[in-house]
Amino acid sequence: MRSKTIITTAGRPDSNTYKLAEIASSELGFPIIEREKRSVLRMQREYEADVLVAGKDRYELFCEGMEKPLFFHPNSAAFRLKRILKGETDPLIEAGELSEGDTFLDCTLGLASDSVVASYIIGAEGKCLGLEADPTVAFLVKTGLRRFPATFEALETAMQKVEVVHSEAIQFLENQPNRSWDVVYIDPMFQTPIEESSNFKPLRQAGVHTSLTEKWMEEAFRVCNRRVVVKDRFDSNVFSQYAMQRKIRPNTKFHFGYLSR
Repeated sequence: MRSKTIITTAGRPDSNTYKLAEIASSELGFPIIEREKRSVLRMQREYEADVLVAGKDRYELFCEGMEKPLFFHPNSAAFRLKRILKGETDPLIEAGELSEGDTFLDCTLGLASDSVVASYIIGAEGKCLGLEADPTVAFLVKTGLRRFPATFEALETAMQKVEVVHSEAIQFLENQPNRSWDVVYIDPMFQTPIEESSNFKPLRQAGVHTSLTEKWMEEAFRVCNRRVVVKDRFDSNVFSQYAMQRKIRPNTKFHFGYLSR
């Protein structure tokens, strides 16, 4: 991702898109550039910058080399919640032993699918906070969680309760008290992409991605009150590297591991 970002409007801007552009500029500090009927690709080339587009109902981030823009959508959270409402289980909830009233710290928020599911389970008395190291992605997801037109109440309620903080994970953890979060969750971007997960390709191209480290795990375990939960590919060595208990999930390409108090 380039270090420079500009903000513009949709191709046919109106008062609402201008307002959304101003909100983004105020929060992120990026300049607003008039669209003037130019394509996003042309603007990327002319300004040598990534482009955040304020559309009629959402923001879209275009980074160099992207085939499709990054925008907020609850993705898998919607159908996972529908399964939970039908009485089915969810692997993240099982791995964290999450229940109503828990506190859940997501160190790698991404598009917040896991946090939305956790938010629903922990309910009104719980606290769900997600960290995103990239400021533009953090803004895009925070705004999307509040503005996305949810199709059912459980999804809307869960999205509204996810708090988004722009921060690098280890830096945030270092400032948290011992055992201050029931579950600390880490989902580092898989080093080898899962090709079927095409919805996450724009996020892979836009966000900040770091590998799991000893320091990260040490801080996460210090901060957790019950479990540190890690999600990674089925063939990853992180589960054995950090001596985690592992949830084997047959016929799936990602597994969960955890360290318990």
